[in-house]
Amino acid sequence: MERSGELHLNELPEGCIANVLSFTAPLDVARLSAVSPMFKSAAISDVVWERFLPSDLESVLSTSPDGSLLLASVSSKRELYFSLCDNPILVDNGRKSFSLEKKSGKKCYMLSARDLTIVWGDTPTYWKWNSDPSSRFGEVAELISVCWLEILGKINATMLSPATLYTAYLVFRPTRGLYGLDYQPVEVGVGLVGSERGKRNVYLDSERGWRQQYHFVSRRIGLFNRCRIVGMPASEPARENNGQYPNKREDGWLEIELGEFFCKEGEDGELEMSVQEVKGGDWKGGLIVEGIEIRPKEDPKPYVQTPNVTAQTLHLKRLNMMSCSDAQVQAQVVIPSSDCHESQVAIKFAWGRMFTP
Repeated sequence: MERSGELHLNELPEGCIANVLSFTAPLDVARLSAVSPMFKSAAISDVVWERFLPSDLESVLSTSPDGSLLLASVSSKRELYFSLCDNPILVDNGRKSFSLEKKSGKKCYMLSARDLTIVWGDTPTYWKWNSDPSSRFGEVAELISVCWLEILGKINATMLSPATLYTAYLVFRPTRGLYGLDYQPVEVGVGLVGSERGKRNVYLDSERGWRQQYHFVSRRIGLFNRCRIVGMPASEPARENNGQYPNKREDGWLEIELGEFFCKEGEDGELEMSVQEVKGGDWKGGLIVEGIEIRPKEDPKPYVQTPNVTAQTLHLKRLNMMSCSDAQVQAQVVIPSSDCHESQVAIKFAWGRMFTP
């Protein structure tokens, strides 16, 4: 009797499950590893994690003095993946840092201050180069005093992950002597060299962003009517999250969004990021620049974890099956989600290469 079109997961070998998982995403693998012991074992397979690593990883790491050491120190592709997620590695002779975005495995780069074009950057009167123990790079650029502020960063789009929306950020920190940038916005933009790019104004003074969230009022208190300044929440929504003001990073530095760029398949142009203040005419100083970071844009939608998923609630559906031995079969992993709607991860695998007819 011919079997029905449904194939239970318990009938599949671990290698097949690993192959299926390799067509999902790292976050999906972490989620599905809780399904059963078989899924947990398949989820740590090198077959899975090698697909999540960039195809040109060895070429990227060849430009790092620590690249060969990293490859020799890890015991699995999974360990290599998470090491690159948690510990950015210096590449391009220390002028850039490279890492992976943990949820997706997409490439992330930070261009060091030395890898940027800073107008007057080689003039000690205007800019000074220092070492900073809190920086991942050997040097950072400190703005002493300039009237013409212009910082440019460039990276070839082929170095980025294709079909990915990226966001660029200036990574910096103010000194105690910050001036000229508290009320004066700077113009920022991101785009391919030679093409039109959207530009907008942002503020590098984090204190200004904080002040926008509050109305400061004076109140008379006590027997002698002493005056006290009290910060009341502003009636309008806080503005620090709209990208116009800096946000604090986990590493202690500040970052300000410069713009977005969608890296298409086969994109080979040069991506340029700019920070400029050349119109106000005021002198400004008191800024330390670490670099410009380019990373995939964060998904604003929270990832909802599916509770109580078991092997019995998962099944593969055979679709469009063909008789030839090397036929491609469309499969779906169907996962009942917490709100009773089915969330599906579409997977294509080579049926003929995994099963004998």
